Amino acid sequence: MDLVAACAAFVAVSERGSFTRGAAAIGIPQPVASRRVAALEEHLGGAVFDRATRRAALTDFGHAMLPAARRVLDAADDLRAGAARAAASPVAVALPADLPLAALVELVADSREAGIALVVDQAGPERRRELVRDRAVRAAVLPVPEPEARWTVPLGLAVLRGSGARRVFLGEFRPRRDPGAAHDRRIWLLAEDDVAHVGDALGRRAVAAGLRPSQLRVSSLVGAVAEVIRTDDALLCTRREASEAGLDWLPLGDERLARGYAVVAASALDADRTVGALGPLLARCLGATEAGS
Repeated sequence: MDLVAACAAFVAVSERGSFTRGAAAIGIPQPVASRRVAALEEHLGGAVFDRATRRAALTDFGHAMLPAARRVLDAADDLRAGAARAAASPVAVALPADLPLAALVELVADSREAGIALVVDQAGPERRRELVRDRAVRAAVLPVPEPEARWTVPLGLAVLRGSGARRVFLGEFRPRRDPGAAHDRRIWLLAEDDVAHVGDALGRRAVAAGLRPSQLRVSSLVGAVAEVIRTDDALLCTRREASEAGLDWLPLGDERLARGYAVVAASALDADRTVGALGPLLARCLGATEAGS
């Protein structure tokens, strides 16, 4: 039995003294109203209307139950109103700091089309973790190792002018023996990739290829691109980041590296809701694909 619907029929009929008029008032056929009231009587264990009269007159039991039935309807109205307010309230999600403006605008616009008032808070990985921990946002997209990732984005090296090769190898960045060289070629990492499963992996491979630890640097996207443009350095980044900066991008030949992303929230329910409501939109904004695809 639908208790709210049964109470609505009971209250409407009692207020109008007629099953026909009561049913019309709440937009249902009279036989449906009769069945709902009968189901309520069976549920409560007593008759609420005196069936011996032509008018729908309340019994003593019905008079006693009517206030409680009205409270059920008021509670249902409050619940619906609360749900509507919750659905309309802003949903704050923390995202990586260097996402393109156009991708963010598209994400927010598409979210609003889907009925979600999305608020984006851009920050580095550690700050995004803090925002989730402090419940300042509902959820955050965080970097994780590829086996734990929901989405991945391949990483490669971007340079000002490529050599025409199909891949780039770290050995190409070995320190120069020419004493007149301005500096050893550096590889710049973004804060997004200064994490163990990317930065440390690259560092181990770089040392094995003969690079000095000082050749790996961390910078903002703007700062790193500026260095790449004015020198022969390289930037570890995604193909989209390289394209937007006007750089040539090549995958690494030494080892496959990728950014892995997962949605993290203070509760598993919030994480699941965020993925369910925004998953495809977030993936597109990140320029990512489903892990393993």
